[in-house]
Amino acid sequence: MLVLIWLGIGLLVCLGIVLLVQQRQSQALKPSSAPLVASVERSIFDLQLGDFVQYLGGDWVVEGRLTYDSNGYQWLEYLLQEGEQVCWLSVEEDDQLEVCWLEPISDLEISSTPPQKLTFGGEAYTCREAGSAKMTPSSKTLNRKAQRCQYFDYNGPGNKVLSVEVWDGKVEVTAGERISPTLLTILPGDGRRVYGV
Repeated sequence: MLVLIWLGIGLLVCLGIVLLVQQRQSQALKPSSAPLVASVERSIFDLQLGDFVQYLGGDWVVEGRLTYDSNGYQWLEYLLQEGEQVCWLSVEEDDQLEVCWLEPISDLEISSTPPQKLTFGGEAYTCREAGSAKMTPSSKTLNRKAQRCQYFDYNGPGNKVLSVEVWDGKVEVTAGERISPTLLTILPGDGRRVYGV
Protein backbone atom coordinates (compact mmCIF):
# COMPACT_ATOMS: atom_id res chain seq x y z
CA MET A 1 0.00 0.00 0.00
CA LEU A 2 2.86 2.39 0.80
CA VAL A 3 4.25 1.69 -2.65
CA LEU A 4 0.97 2.74 -4.24
CA ILE A 5 0.93 6.01 -2.26
CA TRP A 6 4.49 6.84 -3.34
CA LEU A 7 3.67 5.93 -6.90
CA GLY A 8 0.60 8.22 -6.79
CA ILE A 9 2.69 11.10 -5.35
CA GLY A 10 5.33 10.55 -8.07
CA LEU A 11 2.63 10.66 -10.78
CA LEU A 12 1.17 13.88 -9.33
CA VAL A 13 4.62 15.52 -9.22
CA CYS A 14 5.32 14.48 -12.84
CA LEU A 15 1.91 15.74 -13.94
CA GLY A 16 2.51 19.06 -12.12
CA ILE A 17 5.90 19.48 -13.85
CA VAL A 18 4.37 18.76 -17.28
CA LEU A 19 1.56 21.27 -16.70
CA LEU A 20 4.01 23.94 -15.48
CA VAL A 21 6.23 23.48 -18.56
CA GLN A 22 3.21 23.68 -20.89
CA GLN A 23 1.95 26.86 -19.18
CA ARG A 24 5.32 28.58 -19.53
CA GLN A 25 5.60 27.58 -23.19
CA SER A 26 2.15 28.95 -24.02
CA GLN A 27 2.97 32.26 -22.25
CA ALA A 28 6.19 32.55 -24.26
CA LEU A 29 4.25 32.10 -27.52
CA LYS A 30 1.62 34.76 -26.72
CA PRO A 31 2.30 38.16 -28.37
CA SER A 32 3.22 40.85 -25.93
CA SER A 33 0.74 43.68 -25.51
CA ALA A 34 3.57 46.26 -25.47
CA PRO A 35 5.39 46.83 -28.77
CA LEU A 36 9.01 45.72 -28.81
CA VAL A 37 10.07 48.61 -31.06
CA ALA A 38 8.25 51.89 -31.37
CA SER A 39 6.69 52.08 -34.80
CA VAL A 40 7.69 55.01 -36.98
CA GLU A 41 4.99 56.44 -39.16
CA ARG A 42 5.67 58.89 -41.94
CA SER A 43 3.45 60.93 -44.19
CA ILE A 44 4.17 63.04 -47.25
CA PHE A 45 4.46 66.01 -44.88
CA ASP A 46 7.35 64.70 -42.79
CA LEU A 47 9.58 62.51 -44.97
CA GLN A 48 13.16 62.27 -43.71
CA LEU A 49 16.50 61.47 -45.34
CA GLY A 50 16.80 57.77 -46.08
CA ASP A 51 13.04 57.13 -46.17
CA PHE A 52 11.71 55.16 -49.15
CA VAL A 53 8.86 56.20 -51.40
CA GLN A 54 7.48 53.40 -53.55
CA TYR A 55 5.74 54.56 -56.71
CA LEU A 56 4.95 52.70 -59.96
CA GLY A 57 7.23 49.80 -59.08
CA GLY A 58 10.22 51.95 -58.08
CA ASP A 59 11.88 52.28 -54.68
CA TRP A 60 12.89 55.93 -54.41
CA VAL A 61 15.14 57.14 -51.57
CA VAL A 62 14.63 60.58 -50.01
CA GLU A 63 17.95 62.38 -50.56
CA GLY A 64 16.88 65.93 -49.70
CA ARG A 65 14.04 68.13 -48.53
CA LEU A 66 13.35 71.76 -49.42
CA THR A 67 10.80 74.00 -47.71
CA TYR A 68 9.56 76.93 -49.77
CA ASP A 69 7.94 80.05 -48.29
CA SER A 70 6.19 82.66 -50.40
CA ASN A 71 4.85 85.38 -48.10
CA GLY A 72 3.83 82.85 -45.44
CA TYR A 73 2.48 80.22 -47.83
CA GLN A 74 4.65 77.08 -47.61
CA TRP A 75 5.13 73.91 -49.62
CA LEU A 76 7.63 71.05 -49.67
CA GLU A 77 9.78 69.43 -52.32
CA TYR A 78 11.62 66.17 -51.76
CA LEU A 79 14.58 65.07 -53.88
CA LEU A 80 14.14 61.36 -54.60
CA GLN A 81 16.61 59.03 -56.25
CA GLU A 82 16.58 55.47 -57.53
CA GLY A 83 19.90 54.40 -58.99
CA GLU A 84 20.87 57.08 -61.52
CA GLN A 85 17.34 58.49 -61.80
CA VAL A 86 16.36 61.65 -59.93
CA CYS A 87 12.91 63.15 -59.45
CA TRP A 88 11.06 65.58 -57.20
CA LEU A 89 7.98 65.00 -55.08
CA SER A 90 6.15 68.30 -54.54
CA VAL A 91 3.62 68.54 -51.69
CA GLU A 92 1.39 71.58 -51.46
CA GLU A 93 -1.68 72.12 -49.30
CA ASP A 94 -3.83 75.14 -49.99
CA ASP A 95 -7.59 74.69 -50.32
CA GLN A 96 -6.83 71.09 -51.21
CA LEU A 97 -3.83 68.78 -51.23
CA GLU A 98 -1.77 68.77 -54.42
CA VAL A 99 0.99 66.20 -54.86
CA CYS A 100 3.12 66.26 -58.01
CA TRP A 101 5.69 63.81 -59.33
CA LEU A 102 8.25 65.78 -61.37
CA GLU A 103 11.35 64.86 -63.37
CA PRO A 104 14.09 67.27 -64.44
CA ILE A 105 14.03 68.07 -68.16
CA SER A 106 16.75 69.62 -70.28
CA ASP A 107 15.18 69.71 -73.72
CA LEU A 108 13.12 72.88 -73.17
CA GLU A 109 14.91 76.20 -73.61
CA ILE A 110 13.42 78.86 -71.37
CA SER A 111 14.78 82.31 -70.53
CA SER A 112 14.97 83.61 -66.97
CA THR A 113 11.63 85.37 -67.64
CA PRO A 114 9.38 82.49 -68.78
CA PRO A 115 6.38 83.23 -71.02
CA GLN A 116 2.72 82.96 -70.00
CA LYS A 117 2.23 80.05 -72.41
CA LEU A 118 4.69 77.47 -73.66
CA THR A 119 4.79 74.18 -75.52
CA PHE A 120 6.49 71.04 -74.27
CA GLY A 121 6.26 67.59 -75.84
CA GLY A 122 3.85 68.97 -78.43
CA GLU A 123 1.38 70.05 -75.72
CA ALA A 124 0.38 73.53 -74.55
CA TYR A 125 1.02 74.67 -70.98
CA THR A 126 -0.33 77.85 -69.33
CA CYS A 127 1.21 79.59 -66.32
CA ARG A 128 -1.22 79.36 -63.42
CA GLU A 129 0.97 80.86 -60.70
CA ALA A 130 4.23 82.79 -60.42
CA GLY A 131 6.13 84.54 -57.67
CA SER A 132 9.22 84.45 -55.52
CA ALA A 133 9.96 82.19 -52.59
CA LYS A 134 12.55 81.71 -49.90
CA MET A 135 13.93 78.18 -49.80
CA THR A 136 15.23 76.41 -46.71
CA PRO A 137 17.03 73.09 -47.29
CA SER A 138 17.11 70.38 -44.64
CA SER A 139 20.32 69.09 -46.20
CA LYS A 140 22.68 69.84 -49.06
CA THR A 141 20.53 69.34 -52.15
CA LEU A 142 22.10 69.38 -55.61
CA ASN A 143 24.68 71.90 -54.40
CA ARG A 144 21.96 74.57 -54.36
CA LYS A 145 23.41 77.65 -52.67
CA ALA A 146 20.79 80.33 -53.45
CA GLN A 147 18.16 80.90 -50.81
CA ARG A 148 15.58 82.64 -53.04
CA CYS A 149 14.07 81.75 -56.37
CA GLN A 150 11.48 82.90 -58.86
CA TYR A 151 8.94 80.17 -59.63
CA PHE A 152 6.49 79.66 -62.48
CA ASP A 153 3.96 76.82 -62.28
CA TYR A 154 2.19 75.65 -65.45
CA ASN A 155 -0.82 73.45 -66.10
CA GLY A 156 -0.94 71.22 -69.16
CA PRO A 157 -3.58 68.83 -70.48
CA GLY A 158 -5.17 66.50 -67.92
CA ASN A 159 -3.03 66.26 -64.79
CA LYS A 160 0.20 67.33 -66.49
CA VAL A 161 2.26 70.07 -64.84
CA LEU A 162 5.49 71.88 -65.57
CA SER A 163 7.55 73.94 -63.14
CA VAL A 164 10.23 76.56 -63.85
CA GLU A 165 12.51 77.86 -61.10
CA VAL A 166 15.12 80.57 -61.58
CA TRP A 167 18.03 80.51 -59.11
CA ASP A 168 20.45 83.46 -59.50
CA GLY A 169 19.84 83.41 -63.26
CA LYS A 170 20.08 79.61 -63.56
CA VAL A 171 16.87 78.11 -64.94
CA GLU A 172 15.68 74.68 -63.74
CA VAL A 173 12.70 72.97 -65.39
CA THR A 174 10.78 69.92 -64.19
CA ALA A 175 7.74 68.27 -65.75
CA GLY A 176 5.36 65.59 -64.58
CA GLU A 177 1.87 65.19 -63.27
CA ARG A 178 -0.41 65.62 -60.29
CA ILE A 179 -0.89 62.28 -58.56
CA SER A 180 -2.99 60.86 -55.77
CA PRO A 181 -0.94 60.41 -52.57
CA THR A 182 -2.67 57.06 -52.13
CA LEU A 183 -0.48 55.76 -54.97
CA LEU A 184 2.61 56.25 -52.78
CA THR A 185 3.86 53.77 -50.22
CA ILE A 186 6.14 55.31 -47.62
CA LEU A 187 8.67 53.24 -45.69
CA PRO A 188 10.74 54.84 -42.91
CA GLY A 189 14.49 54.72 -43.46
CA ASP A 190 17.52 55.12 -41.25
CA GLY A 191 17.95 58.92 -41.54
CA ARG A 192 20.99 58.67 -43.80
CA ARG A 193 21.45 59.44 -47.43
CA VAL A 194 22.02 56.49 -49.71
CA TYR A 195 23.23 58.16 -52.89
CA GLY A 196 24.89 61.24 -51.38
CA VAL A 197 23.78 63.62 -54.13
